[in-house]
Amino acid sequence: MPTLNLGILAHVDAGKTSLTERLLHSAGVIDRIGSVDDGSTRTDTLALERRRGITIKSAVVSFPLDGVSVNLIDTPGHPDFIAEVERVLGVLDGAVLVISAVEGVQAQTRVLMRTLERLRIPTLLFVNKIDRGGARHEEVLREIAARLTPAVVPLGSVAGLGTRAARATPGPGPAAALDVLAEHDDALLTAYVEDAVTPALLHRSLTAQTRQALVHPLWFGSAATGAGVDALLSGIGRLLPPGDGDGDGPLSGTVFKVERGPAGERIAYVRMFSGTLRTRDRIPFGTDGAEGRVTGISVFARGTDTPADRVGAGQIARVTGLTGIRIGDPVGEAGTEYAHVFAPPTLETVVVPGPGAHRGALHLALTQLAEQDPLIGLRYDERRRESSLSLYGEVQKEVVQATLAEEYGLDVGFRETTPLCVERLTGTGQAVEFIDKDPNPFLATVGLRVEPAPAGSGVGFRLEVELGSMPYAFFKAVEDTVRETLEQGLHGWRVPDCVVTLTHCGYWPRQSHAHQGFDKSMSSTGADFRGLTPLVLTEALRRAGTRVHEPVHRFRLEAPADTLGALLPVLTRLGAVPETTHTRDDVCVLDGTVPAARVHDLGQRLPAPTRGEGELESAFSHYAPVTHGAVPERARTDHNPLNRKEYLLNVTRRVSG
Repeated sequence: MPTLNLGILAHVDAGKTSLTERLLHSAGVIDRIGSVDDGSTRTDTLALERRRGITIKSAVVSFPLDGVSVNLIDTPGHPDFIAEVERVLGVLDGAVLVISAVEGVQAQTRVLMRTLERLRIPTLLFVNKIDRGGARHEEVLREIAARLTPAVVPLGSVAGLGTRAARATPGPGPAAALDVLAEHDDALLTAYVEDAVTPALLHRSLTAQTRQALVHPLWFGSAATGAGVDALLSGIGRLLPPGDGDGDGPLSGTVFKVERGPAGERIAYVRMFSGTLRTRDRIPFGTDGAEGRVTGISVFARGTDTPADRVGAGQIARVTGLTGIRIGDPVGEAGTEYAHVFAPPTLETVVVPGPGAHRGALHLALTQLAEQDPLIGLRYDERRRESSLSLYGEVQKEVVQATLAEEYGLDVGFRETTPLCVERLTGTGQAVEFIDKDPNPFLATVGLRVEPAPAGSGVGFRLEVELGSMPYAFFKAVEDTVRETLEQGLHGWRVPDCVVTLTHCGYWPRQSHAHQGFDKSMSSTGADFRGLTPLVLTEALRRAGTRVHEPVHRFRLEAPADTLGALLPVLTRLGAVPETTHTRDDVCVLDGTVPAARVHDLGQRLPAPTRGEGELESAFSHYAPVTHGAVPERARTDHNPLNRKEYLLNVTRRVSG
């Protein structure tokens, strides 16, 4: 049976989890529809999700539809959990984007739609909550066309809008959107000119363009009452393409979720793109040559997961036995590369253990949480015995706190959230230390030059020495240590974009005394190069100079035009810089930039000057030099090569004297 992997996406509180329940009920998988308010839904299984009424972790349920097995993936709606959405996008065959008929297009809706269009994922639109007071029809359609995408094909209308009796009614269908469809279909345009358009031609064009992500069919309805859901189900079956792949081809899949089982074992959620995976197969996974034996497989069918002995191309399965597997790892041959489609976190906080919380247990718990969320980096300071997390926002911090309390029995607090800065080179610098010359205590020669590189280019490592001038393992030790050392620049922040060139190298080959064995004290090892490289690189950074840059968000703010006078001073106090201002009807739209550290404050202060009608959309834009206040410093977690004496005392390698 072909499989369709379908994502349900929306802004927070649009009713996406309720729609998931209604789809499962309409498909005959469940007898009773769960309630988000009561915490009885099939996909919000975490106690925290049930209590807060929000989706935090993506969940997979399955139902049959017209000979196709649909894997329905419910994703979080709150922007603080965008990492959960990101990992799902790479495994989807299609998506349903849910919009509230009351709130309309929200900032998160726009972010999701832009990403779906960029990845060319076929997407249907469902305008939910037509039974709620304040629900809108024509206004929401205009909002979608103006703020989301003009390539919309409404398939129906609404009767009894805003009442419990609201229902979706059949509309003119694709014929009403002939101009939208004809824009990408020359045959349809020709038929229109010749007055030869038929319903069959329209539906063929609609299906083809939907599957190419060129247009987006739209339905109105209500997950609460079931209005319009059957029409949506029919559209899912007719318009979205099932996953394809060669079941006899080379093994290739992607891990998009990892969780822990009852015994602490890792369970990987794998989307198969090619080949067939069987229990007891020994397979490669990841990017570092790891291998493991599959000990268990379960696939999704009729609302639950069931044990299976194999999983084929196009399917999703829970797989056990692959120790050390992580989110984003390829299974078998690397296929669709896992890549970040949303910006990484720009905030950081230190986790403070409360009374009775053991630091070792806390670090272990945080490590397990970081395994499940690749965009939330864990950083551990051994000297201070402190753990810090990179985050998207304050709600995520509250969820981490509650998760540690409920699942691990750990009471924790947090220090003030601070922005995650970076350091950029301001010039070029080089340094070298030679073997057997003071003050170099290592049996190695290392010379390095650092140069700035364009933003986003990453770290490049080059050679100005002969590749055969010393063993390859020593070159690898230098390069790996360079990349590790650049995680903490002169002020403790990551140095992301630069070119590092190895200008000098040297070593002592294996030596031995007469009639005796190998003498380590006279022979270079990889440890010598790993020990010396941070000292040389840090000195080169000193000579080049670095400047700390803070993360900056680009924002769009919409508010009543008559509130602009009260709004501008608030923006100024928070360091926000409006760049363009224009009005649309009686709404003022401001575009500009704001430091990432002040985005939360801006959202908190916005209601007062805008009478609660202001709407803020923001996303990471770039890093900008810190121009106000003291230069932010970040506590180091390495052996501190900035202080040579301290570094040499801390490095437990061969040191002369």
